[in-house]
Amino acid sequence: MSLSDFFSAVNPDKFAPKQGFYASQLGLRAGFYTDKFPELGENQYDIAIFGVQDDRAAVNNEGCGLGPDYFRAQFYALHEGAFESRIIDLGNIKPGASISDTYVAVKMAVGELIKLNIIPVIIGGGQDLTYAQYLAYESLEQKVDLVVVDSKFDLDEEDQEGLAAKSDTYLNKILLHQPNYLFNFSNVGYQTYFVNQDSLKVMSKLYFDAHRLGEFTDDITLTEPIIRNANMISFDIGAIRSSDAVANANAGPNGFYGEQACRITRYAGMSDKLTSIGFYEFNPAFDQNGQTALLLAQMVWYFIEGFYNRKKDFPLTPKSQYLIYRASLNDGSGDMLFVKSKKSDRWWMQVPYPSGITKNERYHLVPCRYDDYTMAVNGEMPDLWWRTYQKLL
Repeated sequence: MSLSDFFSAVNPDKFAPKQGFYASQLGLRAGFYTDKFPELGENQYDIAIFGVQDDRAAVNNEGCGLGPDYFRAQFYALHEGAFESRIIDLGNIKPGASISDTYVAVKMAVGELIKLNIIPVIIGGGQDLTYAQYLAYESLEQKVDLVVVDSKFDLDEEDQEGLAAKSDTYLNKILLHQPNYLFNFSNVGYQTYFVNQDSLKVMSKLYFDAHRLGEFTDDITLTEPIIRNANMISFDIGAIRSSDAVANANAGPNGFYGEQACRITRYAGMSDKLTSIGFYEFNPAFDQNGQTALLLAQMVWYFIEGFYNRKKDFPLTPKSQYLIYRASLNDGSGDMLFVKSKKSDRWWMQVPYPSGITKNERYHLVPCRYDDYTMAVNGEMPDLWWRTYQKLL
């Protein structure tokens, strides 16, 4: 089975303005699956965009499966930035006979693209498609750090009838899936009144990360190390306040501002570790003058700009590109090591593997902030270090 079996072609002329695209607009800069499925090998493309036209499991947001083409109408009218993009639009994955069939198609498509070193950008459908996005990593046999940008945890009681997830329960499927490849889960931007306190206790028990919207009110840069730690990201458009993104039946008055959402996606693009991203729950039935479609297009544009500004400074080699800092804890339990990139001034902390866990690596690197280093210098153990170490046990 080839990738072409999953996709239906897309006609870029359908999204072109009356005068046609200008040479600098993405409509003429990107490639498209039109008549013949494109060759994806030989390092031809960096990013593959595709839509998923399935909203059967989107709770209270029917119609979000129509979002991909409305997104395209705005996205391809944007001008290319100060980079030479190598983007391919693979068209849409249509709904399968069952929702599980759609999941298989998304799983296979994402997995194959990652193997080809191409980053898939998924324009959904419901956020339940995050589960299918996650399943792609099973075939890659690698641990996954998942970041979800959402106003709530999709971790409520699940209908046990059938195998499909729902957009408000899909996280259950990920947590319970076997074999389990999930190393860490982070929620960015949850609003407490939407969250069951028992769910917060589950997050704490599993040493997962949950970050309230209010943490980022004054400084959106605090999301950067969280985003930098992700292999995959799922972005619910409902995490953006309705005044900036009304095209979601579950939109609320509070959430990230549009420019903050663009900053988050740019951070995602800049992460050397990230290999897939999905944008879900955009429903054109509720849009006004295409504003949410345009915001989503700008978010993807910023993701692409971030990708072409990657520093490739994950602390490996050469060592001359990094500074090593050591801090001693007050309780005498030992020293903590931090790594700072000379290229980007970004920080990581070294968390040692417990003895006997692995023979190949001595420590796990986790993105952090300068504040974590100053806390350690003052003799206190950062909470991020402790939670990471517990997951390594």
